[in-house]
Formats: sequence, structure tokens, C-alpha cells
Amino acid sequence: MSLLDRDGVRVTVDGAVATVVLTDPARRNAQTPAMWRALVETGRRLPGDVRVVLLRAEGISFSAGLDRRAFGPEGIDGEASLPQLARLPDAELDAAIAGYQEAFTWWRRNDLVSVAAVQGHAIGAGFQLALACDLRICADDAQFAMRETSLGLVPDLGGTRPLVELVGYARALEICATGRAVHAAEAERIGLANLVVPAAELAGAAADLAAALLAAPRDAVIETKALLRGALGQSHAAQRAAERAAQARRLRDLAGLGE
Repeated sequence: MSLLDRDGVRVTVDGAVATVVLTDPARRNAQTPAMWRALVETGRRLPGDVRVVLLRAEGISFSAGLDRRAFGPEGIDGEASLPQLARLPDAELDAAIAGYQEAFTWWRRNDLVSVAAVQGHAIGAGFQLALACDLRICADDAQFAMRETSLGLVPDLGGTRPLVELVGYARALEICATGRAVHAAEAERIGLANLVVPAAELAGAAADLAAALLAAPRDAVIETKALLRGALGQSHAAQRAAERAAQARRLRDLAGLGE
């Protein structure tokens, strides 16, 4: 089933799996506010029986980051350029950035498991879009780089927290402050990538992972994901209490005693 096909985003649904594809390979899937709006709409329109979302991209690059036209005085047709954004009052500028961030927030909902399949370059906003997902499978030619700091900016699309959670503060700072490329082998070694495969095998590996994620009962995966996401912000005692409550719900459900 086709769910959406516009502004560089195509979404299809096959049973419990939704596939989101970035479809502007000529621009190396450079991101625009229109693309972000399409991604926000995708999250809102996903059918309730979708359990796994696969994110992939056409062409040689996953995403080369923000469309460079946004940096110029004219910007992208119909969109505010970065210089124009800078002139907005504080509240309007904050609201504009918050709107952009929405495209990166829904991927970690507890009712979904999202998987980014990354090939080639994942730069800036592309890196942050990969970080928005729960899991990342990479082709052996993948390169991640956070170039915002090198441009005098900061990563502002929700990527800072997952990056620190995955690789630790010191390494995250080094990656962001230097803007260097993190190649696939290093990404796997430091925990940024779950798996690295030959480029020709990327689509198959993502499909295999989706099938594996669907093997367990949905409610058990939802409860487990919620526990894991909340673990770092909890004391040991609070986390054990959360585990007990979740297990009680599962036991009662399996015994047919759920609400």
C-alpha cells in the first residue's frame, strides 16, 4: 500500500512493515523543510498495525545533509533561508526549529521499532536522521559526519542525545567538534552501527532484521522498549520497579487476565 509520495519521500506499507525511502538521489537526498514536513506526516499517517519502520535512501548516499540552498540569501523556493531565520524574533525562531525537529522525533515511539539502512554519506541532518532511528544497519561504504559545528552551527535536529547515549560524551564531542568522518567499521566498533554489511546486501539485511523484530509478540516488544528507553534516567530501584510492573502486565495478559 502506498501511503505517501512527495517532496523527496516515498512511504509504502506491507503488513506490519512500513518502508520510508528518501527519493532525491540527484541531490544525494539533501534535506529540505518540505521533506521534513513529509516525514512528520508519515509519522502521523502510519497505520496502527505497523510495528517496524525501515528507513532507506535511493542513490549512492543516504543523505548529504541540509540542502545547501538553505545557506544562501535566497534560500529554497518558498522556504526561509538560514539568514532569514536568524532575523526572526526569538519565539518565532524557536517555533521554526521546533517544527523542523518534529520530523526526527516520532521514530522512537514505543509502539514502533525503526531501522535506518545507511549507505554512502550521512552528513549533518542525514546523520541526525539515522540517529533518530532505534537501530542502524550500514553498508561498508557508509560515512557519518556531524558538520554543523564546522559551519558555526550546532546539531539541532535531535541528534545530540542519541549520539551521546550510543558513543559516550567524550567521543560524541570529538566527532561533532572536529566534523570528521566516522567510517562504517568504526561506527560498528563504537556502537553507532548495529551491523555493517557489503553494500549489495544492505536491503536484504534490513529486511532480515525487520522479520526478526516481528517474531516476538508486539506487546512484549513495546514493554521491553519502554524499559530500555527509560533505564538511563532511573535509579536501580526505580528501574526494578518498572520491570516488575511491566512483567505483571505481561503475565496477566498471557493468562487472559488483562484489561
